[in-house]
Amino acid sequence: MWFEMALSMCVLAAADGDAATPPAVIPLPARMEVKPGRFVFDGATAIVFDAKAPGADAAAGALADCLRPAMQAPLPVRAGDVRGANTIFFGNGEGLEPAGEEGYHFTVTPDGVEIRGRAAGLFYGAQTLRQLLPSPVFAGALRGDVDWSVPCVEIVDRPRFAWRGMLVDVARHFMPKESLKKYIDVMALHKFNRLHLHLTDDQGWRIEIKKYPKLTEVGAWRDETQVGKPKEGEYTFDGTRHGGFYTQDDLRELVAYAAARHITLVPEVEMPGHAQAAIAAYPELGCTGEPLPVRTFWGVNENVFNVEESTILFLQDVLSEVLELFPGEFIHVGGDECPKKQWKESPRVQERMRELGIESEDALQSWFIGRMDAFLTERGRRLIGWDEILEGGLAPGATVMSWRGVEGGIAAARAGHDAVMASTTHLYLDYYQSKDESEPLSIGGFVPLERVYEFDPVPAGFSEAEARHILGAQAQLWTEYIKTPEHLEYMAYPRACAVAELAWTPQELRAFDGFMRRLRTHVDRLGALGVNYRPLD
Repeated sequence: MWFEMALSMCVLAAADGDAATPPAVIPLPARMEVKPGRFVFDGATAIVFDAKAPGADAAAGALADCLRPAMQAPLPVRAGDVRGANTIFFGNGEGLEPAGEEGYHFTVTPDGVEIRGRAAGLFYGAQTLRQLLPSPVFAGALRGDVDWSVPCVEIVDRPRFAWRGMLVDVARHFMPKESLKKYIDVMALHKFNRLHLHLTDDQGWRIEIKKYPKLTEVGAWRDETQVGKPKEGEYTFDGTRHGGFYTQDDLRELVAYAAARHITLVPEVEMPGHAQAAIAAYPELGCTGEPLPVRTFWGVNENVFNVEESTILFLQDVLSEVLELFPGEFIHVGGDECPKKQWKESPRVQERMRELGIESEDALQSWFIGRMDAFLTERGRRLIGWDEILEGGLAPGATVMSWRGVEGGIAAARAGHDAVMASTTHLYLDYYQSKDESEPLSIGGFVPLERVYEFDPVPAGFSEAEARHILGAQAQLWTEYIKTPEHLEYMAYPRACAVAELAWTPQELRAFDGFMRRLRTHVDRLGALGVNYRPLD
C-alpha cells in the first residue's frame, strides 16, 4: 500500500535557516513534509471549490463556517476549476495518492492551500488545516492579534483503519442532544468516524419507539440513582428521579448532524440481557412475568428477555424503527453480560429449548442473536455485538466488538468474521486516568494516557489475511459514574486524542514522546473549544 512504501516524516529547513518544528497535528498524518515559507490569510482570501468534485462544496462551506467568526473577514466561498492566488482550494483527488474515500492530498505554498480527495478526505483535510492555525482561532471571536498564517507543507494522508469510534452510554445517564452535537464536533476534529450510542440498558431506555410507547413513557425514567459504591452490600441513593429520551426527530437531527461531519451513528439496543428498563415497560418480555421497576443501581442483572416468539418479534419491531432512523451499515445488539440463571430456572424457557432442539443456554443465546442477524441481513444491514456473542456459536453475518481484551477479536478474525477492538485493558475511558486521589469517582480500573496510546488494534502474530478482519478500534465511556456532559469530556480528553492517533496513523510512525509534544499544543485547542479536558501532568 502507498503509505507502507513511504512511512517517513520529512522536516526540511525553514526559510530562516532554523529547523522547522513539525506541526502539532493530531492524529499524525501518514506522510508530512514541512517546507520553507508560510501562507498568510488576509481579508482577500477566498475559499474555492471544484463544483464537479463530490463533497467539495460542503467541505468548503464547513471550513468557512469554522473560520469566519474568528477571522472576522468575509472569507467568500465560490465555485472554480483551479486554485488561484490567495485561495484555499478544494478539488477532486482522482489520480492522486492516496486512494480511498477518506484519504486526502494537502499542499500549502506561499500562494495558498490546495486540498484534494473525495468527500470525506476533503473534510479531513480541512480539519488538518484548522490544526495548522493558532489555537485561539478555535475560540471563535478573538481578543487581540492572531498570526493568520500556516506553514508550507505537503501531506499525503489516509487512515490506517476504517472504524475509528467512540461509545457514549446515554442509558445510565442521559446526555442532552446539544451536548452530543458538541461531542460530535470534537470527534470530527480528530477524524473519528463512528459514534456508538448505547441507547438501552437496565437503568433507562432512551429511544422513542412509536409502536411501543411505554418503552419511553415507563422505561426512560428511574425513581432514583445509586450514589457512590455500595458499602458492605448496602446502597445509598440520591432520591431524585432521572431520565430522558431522544424522540425520533431528535435522532434524525443527530444522524444528519453527524453525517455532515462524516461520522456514522451506530445505535445499540441491548439484548437479551441488560433488559430491565424494557421489561419494566412490558413485563411480558421477562422470564418471570412479575412487574419490575427501571433499575436504580449498577451491576450485572439477572432480569433478561425471555425467548418466546412474541418477544423476538417485539424486538424485531423495535429494530425496524431503528433501521428507519439510522442509515448506517451496522446495528449493535449488545449481547454482553447475559446471566442464564432465569433461563435455567424457567420451566417455559426449558420447554422452549426442547421445542427448538437447543441443548444449552449458551446455544440459546446464539439462537437469539442469530434471529436478529438474519433479520438485519435480510434488510441489507450488519449485526455487531459484544464478544459474548461468540459463546454458543457466532451468527453467520455477525461482527464482534471485542471488549474483554483482544481475545474475542482474535477468535472472530480467525473464524473469518470482522472485529472492532474495544478492549477494557486500553480503551475504557471511564476508568481512572491517574492515581491522584482528587480524581472523580470512577467505576474502577486504571487506563492512563500512555496506556491508551500503546494499544495496537492488530494483535501480534496476525497474518495479513487475519489483519484485514480488524476493522479498527473504539473507546468506551460508560456513564454509571459520569452524570454530566462536562464530566464526560473530562474522562474522554485528552485520552481520546490517543485513540484517534492509534486508529488513524500508521503503526510505524507512532511514538509517545512525539505525540506528547504535539498534544501540549493541541490541548490549547481543546480549551479554546470549551472542552473540559483533564489537564496534562
